[in-house]
Amino acid sequence: MAWFQLKAGGNPTIPNDYNAASTPSCSGTGKICAIQATPDGSNKPQLTNALRDEMIVALQTGSPSSNVELRSTP
Repeated sequence: MAWFQLKAGGNPTIPNDYNAASTPSCSGTGKICAIQATPDGSNKPQLTNALRDEMIVALQTGSPSSNVELRSTP
């Protein structure tokens, strides 16, 4: 598994909107900042249904999880 940081203004459900990140730079709560996922052949995250569900729960609760980091909402 590897960390992938969402590009500014990116859509969290589109793998191409993420870049690999050794250590994601996130602060606060709110929007998706980074996810931890298995990379595909293009070094983009594989967005499984379980990961998507984890992203939804993190957004609804405002709490990060082991595979989802959140950032402050501007």
